[in-house]
Amino acid sequence: MNEFELIGRLTCSLPTNKSVVVGAGDDCAVLDLGLPDRFLLFKTDAVVEGTHFTAATPPEQIGRKALARCLSDIGAMAGTPNSALITLALPRNFEPALVEKIYAGLGALARKYDVAIVGGETTFNPEKILISVALLGTALRGKCILRSGALAGDAVFVTGELGGSLEGKHLDFEPRLTEARWLADHFSLHAMIDVSDGLAGDLRHILKASKVGAELLATAIPISRSARLASKEESSAKTPLLAALTDGEDFELLFTVAGRDAVPLLDAWKQQFPKLKLSCIGKITAGEGVTIRDKEGVRPLTALGYVHFA
Repeated sequence: MNEFELIGRLTCSLPTNKSVVVGAGDDCAVLDLGLPDRFLLFKTDAVVEGTHFTAATPPEQIGRKALARCLSDIGAMAGTPNSALITLALPRNFEPALVEKIYAGLGALARKYDVAIVGGETTFNPEKILISVALLGTALRGKCILRSGALAGDAVFVTGELGGSLEGKHLDFEPRLTEARWLADHFSLHAMIDVSDGLAGDLRHILKASKVGAELLATAIPISRSARLASKEESSAKTPLLAALTDGEDFELLFTVAGRDAVPLLDAWKQQFPKLKLSCIGKITAGEGVTIRDKEGVRPLTALGYVHFA
C-alpha cells in the first residue's frame, strides 16, 4: 500500500462539520469560520532526518525547509500565511546548539513572510530528528485556487525549472507566495498545485480532482541545469526530461488557465517577474490520463512522481 492508497483509506470516512469547505485532498484544508471576506487555510507537513535531510545538512537549512514546505502549499492556494505551531521530535542525545540553529533558520523564513511562531510541542524520537509544522493562513473568498477546477482546453503552466533538486534546491527553494497571489489577482486560474512530488505525479492530482486528462509537450518542459548535469554522471539512470518529470521537491507552481489567457499571461508575467521563468507545457484534454508529445509522436506518459512507501 503506497502513500496515496493509505491516505484514501484513512480519509474516506473522516468526521466533518459545517465549517469545512475543502477537507483532505487538496494542498490545504479550507475552512469557513465566518470571516466576511476570506477563508481560513490549514496545513501540516513534516520533515524527517534521512528522508528530507541528512545528518550533514546545515541545521539552519533544516528549519527553513520545514516551514518552507508548508508555505509552498499556502502559495498553491493563492493564500497568505499567518501563524505556525512547531512539533519537534528529538533523540535523547540531541545537541541544544544544533536545535537552536534549526530554529534560527525556521525563524528567519518566518520573519520574511510575516509568520508568527506561536508555540508547539517537543517530544522524544529514537535516533532521528523529526519536525512537523502546522500552519494557518487565509485566502480571499473567490481567490482560493483548488486542484479541482481544470477544464478541457486549458493551458498548463509551470514556474521555474524542474529536476535535480537534491543538488541543493530542495533546501533553499523560495515558496511562490507572491507569484501565486499575483496570478490570482490578475487572471482566472482554474486549478493549481505546488510541485513537491514531481511534475508527473502532481499533475495527476489536478487531473484526478478535475476529472480531465492532459497532453504535455516534451520540448516545453523546463529542465534545470542541475538535472542536465546529473544525467551525465555514469551512475545516472535518468534522462534530463525524466528527472524534470519525476525528481520532486521543486516547489514550483503548476496551474491551468483558459487557453485564451495563455499569451496575455505570459506577456504580463515577463513584465512582473522578469527573473523567474514561466513555461506553457501543455494542455488539458477531455477524458483521462496523461500523454506526452515528442519528436516521435504522442504516447502515454508512464512516469510517476515520488510516492512514499512505493
